[in-house]
This record gives sequence, structure tokens and C-alpha cells, in this order.
Amino acid sequence: MSETKSGFGKGCHLHLIDGSGFIFRAYHALPPLTRKSDGAPIGAVSGFCNMLHRYVEGNTGPDAPTHVCVVFDKSGHTFRNDLYDLYKANREAMPEDLRPQIPLTRRATEAFNIACKELQGYEADDIIATLACQAREAGGRVTIISSDKDLMQLVGGGVEMLDAMKNVRIDHEGVEAKFGVGPERVVDVQALAGDSVDNVPGAPGIGIKTAALLINEWGDLETLLDNAEKIKQPKRRQTLIDNRAQIELSKKLVQLDCNTPLDFTLDDLEVRDPEPEVLLGFLAEMEFRTLTKRLAEQMGAAAPEIDDTPSQPAAQEAPEQPAIDTASYQMVSDAETLQAWIERIRERGYVAVDTETTGLDEMVVDLVGICLATDPGQACYIPLAHKAEGGEGLFASDDLAPGQMPLDAALKMLKPVLEDGSILKIGQNMKYDAKILKRYGIDVAPFDDTMLISYALNAGLHTHGMDALSERYLGHVPIPTKELLGSGKSQITFDLVPLDKATAYGAEDADVTLRLWQVLKPRLHREKVATVYETLERPLAPVLAEMEMHGIKVDRDTLSRMSNAFAQKMAGLEAEIHELAGETFNVGSPKQLGEILFDKMSLPGGKKGKTGAYATGADILEDLATEHELPGRVLDWRALSKLKSTYTDALQEHINPDTGRVHTSYLQTGANTGRLSSTDPNVQNIPVRSEEGRRIREAFIADQGKTLVSLDYSQIELRILAHVARIDSLKQAFHEGQDIHAATASEVFGVPLDQMTPEIRRQAKAINFGVIYGISGFGLARNLRIPRAEAQGFIDRYFERFPGIREYMDQTVAFGQEHLFVQTLFGRKIHTPEIAAKGPRAGFAKRAAINAPIQGTAADIIRRAMIRMPEAIAGIPAKMLLQVHDELVFEVDKGAEEALIKAARDVMENAAEPAIHLDVPLVVDAGQGANWAEAH
Repeated sequence: MSETKSGFGKGCHLHLIDGSGFIFRAYHALPPLTRKSDGAPIGAVSGFCNMLHRYVEGNTGPDAPTHVCVVFDKSGHTFRNDLYDLYKANREAMPEDLRPQIPLTRRATEAFNIACKELQGYEADDIIATLACQAREAGGRVTIISSDKDLMQLVGGGVEMLDAMKNVRIDHEGVEAKFGVGPERVVDVQALAGDSVDNVPGAPGIGIKTAALLINEWGDLETLLDNAEKIKQPKRRQTLIDNRAQIELSKKLVQLDCNTPLDFTLDDLEVRDPEPEVLLGFLAEMEFRTLTKRLAEQMGAAAPEIDDTPSQPAAQEAPEQPAIDTASYQMVSDAETLQAWIERIRERGYVAVDTETTGLDEMVVDLVGICLATDPGQACYIPLAHKAEGGEGLFASDDLAPGQMPLDAALKMLKPVLEDGSILKIGQNMKYDAKILKRYGIDVAPFDDTMLISYALNAGLHTHGMDALSERYLGHVPIPTKELLGSGKSQITFDLVPLDKATAYGAEDADVTLRLWQVLKPRLHREKVATVYETLERPLAPVLAEMEMHGIKVDRDTLSRMSNAFAQKMAGLEAEIHELAGETFNVGSPKQLGEILFDKMSLPGGKKGKTGAYATGADILEDLATEHELPGRVLDWRALSKLKSTYTDALQEHINPDTGRVHTSYLQTGANTGRLSSTDPNVQNIPVRSEEGRRIREAFIADQGKTLVSLDYSQIELRILAHVARIDSLKQAFHEGQDIHAATASEVFGVPLDQMTPEIRRQAKAINFGVIYGISGFGLARNLRIPRAEAQGFIDRYFERFPGIREYMDQTVAFGQEHLFVQTLFGRKIHTPEIAAKGPRAGFAKRAAINAPIQGTAADIIRRAMIRMPEAIAGIPAKMLLQVHDELVFEVDKGAEEALIKAARDVMENAAEPAIHLDVPLVVDAGQGANWAEAH
């Protein structure tokens, strides 16, 4: 950059740099670095200085800026918080090691002799908006260097944006591509769609696309709201009418202030060359040897000596990650090229790995290609089984496309490096890729998983899929799968994708995964969840992979017989329902059922929804079941219908034709608390309370010559509650092996144990389990079918007798409100961003926060047991097959059942040790049988 004349006007070019964007990009792009002399964190400062240096170097010539300013956010209260106290309430707290670096980035900007501005009470975006408007009115050009979508409302009339990370300029057309409207209507779309990042409420259920359609149809937000009653879609119409005030508030929150009171002028932002002594002195103070030397040479000045007498390990200046460019990736089609990649992997000691396959079912799909990345921007794709093109450009041939390595030859070369214990393999949902490669004879180990790292860091804040993480942490939107494969009936499999497109897509997956690992892995230590990842997440993945591949045998004939029996029973119930109703109707139609119940039979409590139909949910039918037989029969019919469609019919489709077994997939990141979820099929939600539901487990059978064994924690969450709430009477009852529900009933209702009735015990049981989930008097009344006042009295007496529970609940909610997360006993963080909200959302968030440490600790304990289990049963002819919340299911050779039970029970009952010592014993119940129903 060069000097310019004073006076901003026509011919001038103003660059406005989003300082916060630079800081956070720098922070997440580099590993944690410390200054050698005193151990101060400087990673973000290093990246920030490198970015400023590249900016200065890259902006010369006729299009160089004449004026420039780096604009920062001033921490603290802004005028938007006065409008809406929850504005940005769910933002993550600033990492502790970044906080002291913020002032240093201001000093860095000043050292480069670039104007550095911030203003109390206003956001950086408002300062940028004001300067952009002033410059436009003065006849100058403006380039806003940022990717922040909120700034897109300023584009046009000589103002453009530059996404420096992607080197993409955003003009009027770019804004339309992002929002579906021009810059002048961006605010209207944002007001409708809201913003979860800044906690702008918007209109519930309306996203960017719908908002753009509405604004384009009606012209602007005010016209739309004034004519909301004319909207044809009922739900959308009511949303706009009901939420008008919230939408108008949202517009005020997203509208940038172009009249921010500034204490400087555009003339103060003139480009100035840095003073060598000042800039080099600052860089030397930071101990940035490489950058100090480089700039000293460029300025023709002597580089100052750096005193870096160590008090901490030496800082390393990591290179800034290059932009993601799919055109730069390499396709590997011969052994010589692959060998060069293998040598590079061995030099690095790590590699990001991804597989491309013909589908999602790891047990049946074919491997099509393998992706590798060794450095940001250095990635390749090894095509192995792409089909040749048929006639007229269509893929119709069974022959392989030319230019690919033979699959066996490539795997033979890759096997040693992928199995090498000294080389870390990095993946996103690596369990999937490990299972694929296992089927091809490769045991991948050890590996890191960016999905699991993200989950350990951010459970409860956002999802953990690669595309979402890439956009969030790298600012990059990967190639959409639909763009490659299509959708619906025209969707193709990956082996039909042309090699050039497959290379861009596959190598990008590996590249993005590696970059995410470099950004997220260092945060594990900074945010004190490294132990959670290293002891609960990473070692569990290979255990789950082994369970999933082995699967459990399911008898198709048993399921078929059950489906037929359910169908017959449903037909009988339909006949009863029709007789009770006095006419035939579609029992599965909520609309027709509502008309029967409330119009014809005049039962109480009928409420019509927005569609004009009566609500007939399970809660309504349960209340009506006390008034008439028909609602109860409908509930029975619905229960059977769900069992038939969801389990006895659907499970048959999941039986692998080669193994005769069902191979469920466990998702470690499916629940915020650490509980596993199960898909394709879901084996964790098979009902056990009804006789029909329990019978479904009869179809899960042991193989010939084997037995199924079930081991189940007894009341583990109540035991954890007794520990964390320090309830001596409950702890004593558990130590003495008492019936805990009878003991609770005795405490709460004052009934001696020898006079306990089943009804009183049932009430105590409902309270015990209800309290864990924050049950209300209304909820308990419904469960027990007693008056609400009586139920509330039960809860009040419960808290009076066990005051530690109320104290635990209050302390947990207070901790959650202060930190926006709660923790399990093992340090797992479960984020609770909604806990600071108002209204129903806060109530739900508080109940979830109370339950999360208890349920999460129970989940952590069984994870610890599963991780230790393979070694504990290694000498026994047995396999662990299923995990269902607090239960583990095994298959064992006949005659070895007791040995398995003894070994597995010992692991499960001592799984919390030595990390924590519970004040109550963990007890595991065991059972065995020819099928799961017998064993449980």
C-alpha cells in the first residue's frame, strides 16, 4: 500500500476489515502457541499478524485502497441488548486463552500503522455500516473484507464485500444467491428467518427460503405483515399474525445502524506505511522470529534481537491454512504416485482418511475409492471401482472406467500404513470407514474422529456432521452430495460419478476433515474435555464397530407370525371401536376420530387446531379413557399399529441376507447427555412395558449352540441421584439392598415397610423416576390418575423428606445459568444455551439441565464398562452384541454363561472406579435364555 492525498471523495477506495473475523479465523487456524519467554498464549496474535502482513503485501497497484480501517467489537452491553435482553445470549463463552490475546491484536493493528477502531455500546458491524454509508455518499468505493452475512445488507452503490478466506467477491448477485433477495431486502428476510447464532427470534418455522419467497411476493416486510391475513397457507398466516411484534423486534436487531456516532472521520483512515521501528519492535516483543526477519528484509531495516529465555516450551509459528481449492487435488491412478503419498504420510505421522462407497449400509456396500490428506490443501483421491461410461454419456457399463488402480493392489500398498500404530489416522465418523476397510481386510488403528472431538467440545450447541462443522469452523461449504449424486428416482451411486468430480468431492472430504482436526483437537485441552474424549469417546468407537459388525440373529418367521397376530388383533379392536362409535370410520385418521369423539359422542375437552381438526394425541385420549371405552381401545389399536409397522414389519427388512443377523448402527453423538442412540434399525426403543412389546424381543435369538445373556444396571440413575444429592437414607437403603421404591414410600408416606401396599409403592416409584426428569404436579397426577393437588402434595413431601434433592436441583440450575453448561461426574459438558431464555423454553432447559448430569453420568459409566469389556471377556467364547441404555446383551457358547456373567458383572459394577468413587454400590442384574425376552 502507498501514501495518498488527504480528503476522502471520488476516486478514493476504502477497505473495512472485520477485525473479529480475522481474530477468530487466526485462533482456530493455528494450534495453541505460547511465547517462549513467559508462556503467554500468542497463537491468535501470530495468525493475525500473518494475515495483516499478507493483506498489506497483496493490496498494491491501481486498485489498492486509499483508506483502510480494522474494526473491532467492543465487549460489553450494546443498544441491541436494551431492545432484547437475550440478544446473543447463547453465544459460546470466549476461550480463556484467547481473552488475553484480544488487546494484543489491537496493538498489532496499530503496529502495522493501520487505523484501529471500536466503540462502546455498538457492534463492529454498525461502525462498518456507518463508514460504508459515509464513503458511498462521498462518492468513493468501499470493499468490506468479511464473510459476515449481516454485512450483506450494505452491498450495492459502490459497496462490495470480499470473503478473503475464499477469495470471492460478493456483489448484488452474490447476495441474491445467498438470501434470494437483493441487499435492500436482506434485513426483511433476516427479520423473518431469525438467527440462531445471535439468538434473533424471527418467525417460528420460517427459514431463509420461505422468507425470501414471502418478501419477493409482497415487496417488503411491512407490506407482508399488514396483509398477513391474506396468506393462503393457514400455518404460515397464523405464524405471521401471532408473531408480528417478535418479527418487528427482530428487524430492529438485524438492521445495521448507519448513524453510529463516530469520533473520527474518513480522512483519519488514510493508508500509512508502517514505521519499521514500531512494527519490528512489536513483532520482536511477541517473539515472532520468522515474520520479524522477513519484514526487516523488506523494509531494509535491522531485525531486533529477540530475548526469548524460556519459561515455557518454545512457540512454533504454524503456517496459515490455504484456501480450500478442489481444483488443486490429485487423482492417484498408479502405484508410483500412491507410493509417494505413502512416503509423505510416514513423514507426517498422520493422515486424514475417508472412503467413498456405493451406499450407507457398511455391511453390504462396495468400496469405490479412498481419500487421503496430509496437509491443508494437499489431498488426493484414489478411484478403485468407478464404472465406465455407457452410450450417450450415460453410465450403463459394468466395465471399470480407465485410469484407476486395481483395488487389490491399492489396498495391499495402503494396508501397512493404515494399520501402523505409529501413524494416526484422522476421520469424520471414522467408525464407518473403519468398518468398510475391515471388510476389505484392513484394521485401521489408531484413529482420531473429528465428529467425536466436536461432540466432546460442543454437545448441546450444534450438530457434528462434516458439512455443518466445515461451515461453522472453516467458513467453507463443501460440495453437496446431491450435486454429485442427484436425488429421488434419478439418484445414482458413487461408482457412477465421473472421476474428475469424484476427485474434487472425495479429496475435499479428507482435506476438510484434516483442517477440522487441526482446529478442534487443540481445544480439547483448552476447554478441559480432553479426558472425556480420550477415555469415553475415542476408545468406544472401535468397540461399537466390532459389535455392529457381529450383529444379533433375528428370526424372520417369528416376526412374520407376530405381524399376522398383530394385524388380526388390530382388526378385532377396529370392530370393537366401530361398535362403540355406532358407525365405521378410519381409526387411523385423527380427523375422523375427532369428529366421532367430540361431534358425535360429545365427549369433553375437544379442541380444534389451526387446520380445523380436533386434537387427538395420546395425552388427550388418556384423559378421555376415564370417560368412555372408545378412546382406550384406540390407544390399544395405535400401540399395536406402531409395533407392527415399526418393528415386526420393519425389522424383517433389516435382516442381512448373508449373515441372517441385524446389524444396528450406534451413534455416539445422538444425545447431548452421552447416551448412545441406535439406527437402522433402532433396537433401543423396543417397548418393554406391554406384553406385545416384550414379545418382540423373542425374535432376537441366540445362534445354534449359544445362549443370549443380558446384564442390566439396577436403578443406576437413582443411585447416582442419591450420591450427588447426598441423601443418607437412600444411600443406606441401597447399601442394605432394600426395595428402593418401598423405602422411599416409607420415608415419604410414613408407612412401615412391613405394611407396604403395591399401590403406595407404585406411587413412590412414579415420584422417584419423575423427580429425575423434573416432573410437575400435573405430570404426576396424569401418571397416577389422581387429583393434581394430591400429586403436588406427594412431591412437596418428597422434597421435605429429601432436602438434598432440591438443593442439588437449585445448584445445578444456577451453575447452568452461569456457565451455560452442566457436567457429569466424569467431566462431560452438556451445554444448555436455552437455560437463560424466558418462558416455556427456559422451563424445559432447566429440567434438562437437572437430569443431564444424572443421565449423563449413567451413560458415562456404561461406556467405561463397554470399553473395558473386550479385554475382560477375551478368554471366554462370547461376544458383546447390543447396548440398550443400562443393559448389555451378549452371545456366549453354551456352558460358558456363568463365566461370562461373573466377568462382565465385575466390569460393570466397578466401571466408575478409579475415576470416581460412588457413595452407593452399583448392582447388575443378569439373565440368560435362548432369546432376548428370556434373557432380560
